Amino acid sequence: MGKKKKKKTIPVRLNIIFFFVFLLFSALILRLGFVQIVYGEDYKRELEKTEDVTVNTSVPRGKMYDATGKVIVDNVAQKAITYTNSGVKQEEMLETAELLSKYIIKDTKKVTEREKKDYWIIKNEEKANQKVSEKEKEALAEKYPDQDEYNKQVYQLQLDRISEEDLKTLTNHDLEVLAIYREFISGYKLTPQMVKNKEVSDEEFAVVSENLESLPGVDTTTDWERSYAFGDTLKSVLGNVSSAEKGLPAEKLDYYVSRGYSRNDRVGTSYLELQYEDVLKGQKEKVRNKTDKKGNIVSTEVITEGKRGNDLILSIDMELQLEVEKIIEEELKKAKTFAGTKLLDRAYVVLMNPNTGDVLSMAGKRLVRDDETGKLEVQDDALGNITTTYNVGSVVKGATVLTGYKTGAISPGTVWNDTPVKIGNTIKKSWTTMGPISDLTALQRSSNVYMFRTVMKMAGANYVYGKPLSVSLDDFSLVRNEFAQYGLGIRTGIDLPNEQVGFKGQDTLPGFLLDLSIGQYDTYSNMQLAQYVSTIANGGKRMEPHIVKEIREPVADDSTLGPIIETIKPKVLNKVDVKPEWIERVQQGFKMVAQTPKGTAYSNLGGKDYSPAAKTGTAEAFYDGPSRSDYGKEPPQVMNLSLISYAPSDNPEVAMAVMVPWAYQGSVDNGANKKIGERVLDAYFDLKKEREKEYSKEEKE
Repeated sequence: MGKKKKKKTIPVRLNIIFFFVFLLFSALILRLGFVQIVYGEDYKRELEKTEDVTVNTSVPRGKMYDATGKVIVDNVAQKAITYTNSGVKQEEMLETAELLSKYIIKDTKKVTEREKKDYWIIKNEEKANQKVSEKEKEALAEKYPDQDEYNKQVYQLQLDRISEEDLKTLTNHDLEVLAIYREFISGYKLTPQMVKNKEVSDEEFAVVSENLESLPGVDTTTDWERSYAFGDTLKSVLGNVSSAEKGLPAEKLDYYVSRGYSRNDRVGTSYLELQYEDVLKGQKEKVRNKTDKKGNIVSTEVITEGKRGNDLILSIDMELQLEVEKIIEEELKKAKTFAGTKLLDRAYVVLMNPNTGDVLSMAGKRLVRDDETGKLEVQDDALGNITTTYNVGSVVKGATVLTGYKTGAISPGTVWNDTPVKIGNTIKKSWTTMGPISDLTALQRSSNVYMFRTVMKMAGANYVYGKPLSVSLDDFSLVRNEFAQYGLGIRTGIDLPNEQVGFKGQDTLPGFLLDLSIGQYDTYSNMQLAQYVSTIANGGKRMEPHIVKEIREPVADDSTLGPIIETIKPKVLNKVDVKPEWIERVQQGFKMVAQTPKGTAYSNLGGKDYSPAAKTGTAEAFYDGPSRSDYGKEPPQVMNLSLISYAPSDNPEVAMAVMVPWAYQGSVDNGANKKIGERVLDAYFDLKKEREKEYSKEEKE
């Protein structure tokens, strides 16, 4: 009987087990059915989920042309190899870099020591781990419970303990792979990064193109770089563009990134390239990359076609510019043959249309002695016209006379006796005693005393020979405010950054007010002189000078200019608050300077068929140049030379300012200001005649 009972219990237990198994399978089937029916579509969408990532592709910058349509700044196409990081692992990127290194030569000079250490750790993981003992790791784990911070501390110890001998184990091939890898990781995800865009050989380009399938993320394309048709001529004014390697300037990174730039984008970093960045940068090509969950690119779609930047048409005439630069260089070297020219090293010229503010030429040259050869070399210093300021001398006397008219200190025709002026124990005089002279003669022959008498009367000072003189700070302010109406001592408004306004003397002793009236106290830039003489030439309108005259759309056919987007219209900053007949009176005086025998510029400008008007300047100043430290506390005294002019005198079309700082020491005047000015004006009108002949010839044909 016991056996029978035993046989009955086994099926019962099995039935119970089967029943539970049945319930479990039923529950599982129900759950699977529920998931498939209720959440099936959601999971399917999750599996098929993709991500759209939009990236911008860089385009060439706009070009720059001169006033006659000649290309000054262009873009030259160059072969390039790029890498687009799709989010792959470090190991895969290193494999690709390793393979790419077999096809291209990559410069390793820019690989840093830190990058070498990082790469050594990647290549020598076991040895790197041994750099930090287990005991040290335990201590760090206790001190830094946060895993990320712990790993950071361990890694830093590894880096600190990598020796020079360790780094020497990296071969040249390793460094080349590292140089490529550092380019791979330097850009944004899905944004093409330049691996090599200079001196890519035809062979490199071809072999990489043939092996793109085995080089994930690598591509061959065309890049660009700036080229300059006239070499270094005006290069400092045109400005610079950052390289693809440097990308955005670190100090302005947030500014540019917030405006849609990528880190490796090239931007203008100085002067015109910087000033007109928004115009020149172009419209980037926008590409939408569709990626799967793993980050692999599924498809690519161009949203917006790229277009290179807009073009700038400059007011500069490059043929004229080259001639002006040649003249400056030749006359500087000639002047250096005179006595007392040890400190002479630079000269500046600005030519401007006084009616529009168009800057026709902005030239400057500097002589620099080579430390190795000892020879004088010539460097471009066009920017010195706006970035450096000097005591300019008697060229300001036109503004002084006009200030005298306005304040009632003098009237047209007022006569002062040009004899030495003595204030206390200080004697101040003109370059020669002229006796009784009018305002016109004072300008023609450049009388200092006439200006002294004018500002003393303006200040209400009671002048007595040999006695003290009383003037106030308000008198200085009055003269400076009047000078500013012509552009002296204030920003001209030129479309270039870093313009300097000059230094204002701080002392208010009476003698300094007299110095201010003859341009020997405050300092001015050569561009300010150009604006000042233009204001007198055009009858009293202070025009804003500009380098850019038009902005044009780019066109596919580079042989023609695109349609005009914007024309930079002449801008009157202010009208001088004086009577028209007063300006005409000063214009007459300036004409006498150039065209009458006793005029201070007559020896150079007299008899010219283009009928110039002018004013010369010679200022006693103190040297403040690159060799200043050689002279201790007391800088040597020097003479600055200047010249302002315009022509034709009855209907001015060109205004000129010439500045020759530290022209000489002693009494031997090399006349560099007048020699440069004469040749520059001759060159301007000779070029005009040549072009008129060519135009007439073309019309006849």
